[in-house]
Amino acid sequence: MALLNFTSLDFDQIKETLKQYLQSNSNFTDYDFEGSNLSTILDVLAYNTYITSYNANMISNEVFIDSATLRENVVALARNIGYVPRSKKGATATINFTVEPGITPPPTTVTLKKGPVASSNEFGGQSFVFGTTKDITKPVIDGVASFLDVDVKEGTVVDQSFPFSTNNINQRFILSNSGIDLETLEVNVRPSSTSSLLSNYVRQDSLFDAVTGSSINKNSLIYYIQEIEDEQYEIIFGDGIFGKALEDGNIVEVSYILSNGSDGNGISNLSFAGKCTYNRNAIENTITSGISIVTAINPSSGGDEIESIDSVKKYAPQIYATQNRALTANDYEILIPNKIYQETESISVYGGEELVPPQYGKVFISIKPRTGDFVPNAIKENIKRDLRKYSVAGIVPEILDLKYLFLETESKVYYNTSLAPNSLMVSATILNNINKLAASAELNKYGARFKYSKFLKVIDQSHESITSNITTVEMRRDLRLATDQFAEYAIDFGNQFDVRYMDGFNIRSSAFRVLDISNEVYLYDLPNSDARTGSLGLFSLDAPGSTTPLIERQNVGVVNYETGRITLNPINITSGKTKDAQQILEISVCPLSNDVIGLQDLYLQLDTSNVEMVIDEIASGADPSGSTYTVTPSYKTKKLVR
Repeated sequence: MALLNFTSLDFDQIKETLKQYLQSNSNFTDYDFEGSNLSTILDVLAYNTYITSYNANMISNEVFIDSATLRENVVALARNIGYVPRSKKGATATINFTVEPGITPPPTTVTLKKGPVASSNEFGGQSFVFGTTKDITKPVIDGVASFLDVDVKEGTVVDQSFPFSTNNINQRFILSNSGIDLETLEVNVRPSSTSSLLSNYVRQDSLFDAVTGSSINKNSLIYYIQEIEDEQYEIIFGDGIFGKALEDGNIVEVSYILSNGSDGNGISNLSFAGKCTYNRNAIENTITSGISIVTAINPSSGGDEIESIDSVKKYAPQIYATQNRALTANDYEILIPNKIYQETESISVYGGEELVPPQYGKVFISIKPRTGDFVPNAIKENIKRDLRKYSVAGIVPEILDLKYLFLETESKVYYNTSLAPNSLMVSATILNNINKLAASAELNKYGARFKYSKFLKVIDQSHESITSNITTVEMRRDLRLATDQFAEYAIDFGNQFDVRYMDGFNIRSSAFRVLDISNEVYLYDLPNSDARTGSLGLFSLDAPGSTTPLIERQNVGVVNYETGRITLNPINITSGKTKDAQQILEISVCPLSNDVIGLQDLYLQLDTSNVEMVIDEIASGADPSGSTYTVTPSYKTKKLVR
């Protein structure tokens, strides 16, 4: 009788299978398997089979990238398809300081030597060092050398050298540290130990030159990098066909920064810890005085941990699927954060043919960076330049600024007073859970969807005393104004509007001022008979809180309720609401569906959540009949202004 199941991971089942096998053998017909020594032998055999099955199962799992659990195996499988995981990244600080050498005559230049530049006072129980992997030279003007806008990386600068010998056919160039920031890696090759000539090698990840786009040849000064065991890296040089091969006696010199990753973010209190020198009569002299206080322009930012196993599993196959070319929107969404701009937190890409009216031949890209709300213009140009290596000729990329679609919720929460210490504690718990949802990855990305039922569940499950809740949702966009000039405005919500009132005032706005109208005015809408489109107008109030609008001007724009687009005709707005030193106009509207999506370049943001606690008199036992039960409407009550 053959074994029925030799891959089982259940010990008792394996033992029972072995017992059945022996019982079927006529030599063991009269044996008592429970009371004899055979029971102990069966235990040993079952245990051995169990361990063997477990090992076979684990080995099988580690062969495939989807099921592998050890980082070394996941990285090795990703390496087979040309993927290099992101390294740990040191935080960057931009600093200013000046140097007065204090000698006569003053030198023409002052050099900040590579290595440590500044150090922090204890931050979070730890001190951090910021440095650079290259010398920085500045001219001396009026006796002062100004080091302005100097970017320094958090971490320790490390130098390694490798003598190359053709006699060692198995020689490897392994960087013997973990926590390396590959962005700081500098690779130079010296012809011999006595030569002062250095050849700089650049990192490459394909067979085409990253700058010129031409093929790599036998003279290309390039190297490749790959992650190996223990989060270390190995440098691979050319073979004389793809990239220049090393020659006997060459000295490989490597410099890089060992970083603490995200721990180095948020540091602004720095003091000078570097070395400044000047040359006189071919002698390098160290400056020991006249160095000013180091000023950080902004707190350090951009530090990040090494790419996680889950991220490698996700992106390695996707990068391979793009084949290093950007044809579809999905290709752009994969290549930009992984190959071009690794500071990307979230990205949305769509073709111009999806717009109304269509803009053929263009692809629109909206990026949410890890730090800040907008991608600087200089980085936008760098991204567009780097995209040329991957994009198809004739396709023009356009990088758009981040556009927020804010969600505002109001909740009436019913609770049982006999199960709650007080309403303030329950309300605080609800707001805390809402804030956790607002900060989660489910919402903080392009293409996110606000799931109304899940939001209600978050509230209901916040405390045992909560019996139910009635929540209304409103969308808001902040329109940035070009004041004191005629301008046309268009703003998209990406979601269909709820046309609840055919007499208008479905749209609300904050107050603003317009040329030739003395009063503060507000936007209002008036739907057409089909309730698909409508016109916009301006009104004012005779007193704050008034419910009687005074129409100031009609037909100042149009609204498309189905597409969620508001357009204002040329209008001279002189002032609006001040927010972040910018004049804006807040416009809010109720969505037709409470499940709100962030369409195309809209970035969903749960902004404000108001919670009002209501005693559930039925559940509390105060009014079992419900005759005095407080009824809450499920829809927004009509309001004229924000």
